[in-house]
Amino acid sequence: MTTSTINLCSTKTWIWQGFPICYQTQGTTGPAVVLIHGFGASWLHWRKNIPVLAENCRVYAIDLIGFGSSAKPEPDTKIAYTLETWGQQLADFCREVVGEPAFLVGNSIGCIVAMQAAVSNPDIALGISLLNCSLRLLHDRKRETLPWSRRVGAPALQRVLSVKPIGNFFFNQVAQAKTVRKILLQAYADQAAVTEELVDVLTAPASDPGAVAVFLAFTSYSTGPLPEDLLPLLPCPAMIVWGTADPWEPVDLGRELANYPQVLKFIPLEGVGHCPQDEAPELVNPILQDWIWERVRISKTQKIPA
Repeated sequence: MTTSTINLCSTKTWIWQGFPICYQTQGTTGPAVVLIHGFGASWLHWRKNIPVLAENCRVYAIDLIGFGSSAKPEPDTKIAYTLETWGQQLADFCREVVGEPAFLVGNSIGCIVAMQAAVSNPDIALGISLLNCSLRLLHDRKRETLPWSRRVGAPALQRVLSVKPIGNFFFNQVAQAKTVRKILLQAYADQAAVTEELVDVLTAPASDPGAVAVFLAFTSYSTGPLPEDLLPLLPCPAMIVWGTADPWEPVDLGRELANYPQVLKFIPLEGVGHCPQDEAPELVNPILQDWIWERVRISKTQKIPA
């Protein structure tokens, strides 16, 4: 899909806790599938997956609060930009918009949002697919495992960015198209996948009021759940897909997550980076379709009386 084609697909709005939330939906039959983007992205990061999955599924892709075209309120006592907040948003979305349990598919931080939603709300998830799950290596409980420079440097940077003028300046530099392109060229092994369309998708929301506050709130967030906290508590089976060329989330550490009994499959994608759904949709889409329909068949078999 090109940007012009995407613009012809009308998005919808759902009101959550008084805030407008943007989402896209396609497909009229089959099981429900909800796609959850990573940090700084939006439902458009799934633009290469939605039409294919919608051929035999009812597909929903949501903009988490603070991202994409959803509201970006200043963090306060009502809204905190945490994985627990986004997990509850996703669970409420499944109940109020989807209307039934769904297969949850996340990328990066979106994986932890999906797991948090399922753990706190066991009735909403049929299965979970994790695409290059964020390992949260800068989490307070993980810093001791990092090299000294990163262990000391990350908290120092967080303190500096908490100074509002410095934080605003830093965000304005990071949100420029040339900087976003450089970051994407690190994250994507296939450089040809870093298109002007993709850069536009990620930079456009940065000009919205509140975008700076959301960015700085999350960069200072070093607590909350880790994937290894949530995986053993999952009420449904999980599949992990991992681009082996991910420079941020090492595949060797990702493989360790497959040791949990809830993880039924671990599928490496050789030479693919951090966002496999966008970089290699020709690989990811069939994997997701096979997983979803395999779980549907197993579910139906289990319901047949002996």
